[in-house]
Amino acid sequence: MFMEVAVYKAYAKKKAGGFLHFDIIVPQETAFTAVLAFGSEFLLGRLQEDQSVTRKDCRFCYTTEIIPRWEMKIAQQGYYIHESQGCH
Repeated sequence: MFMEVAVYKAYAKKKAGGFLHFDIIVPQETAFTAVLAFGSEFLLGRLQEDQSVTRKDCRFCYTTEIIPRWEMKIAQQGYYIHESQGCH
């Protein structure tokens, strides 16, 4: 049996300029408020900036089958972040 996950696209403006684009990948039944909290937690750890991911910065995109590289992180912390533009 494969677990279905939901993928949310999120964006955040860096204080130093530019944007981050990242995906928040969670079990399909995860509440949207938890998705926003996970995104905010990621930003705090990644940017060391206290900013929140809001409803206007985050949108549901699609569901898909979980892949192995996401599975362990989701089991440990409830979500996986796929870093995209501006994260590196």
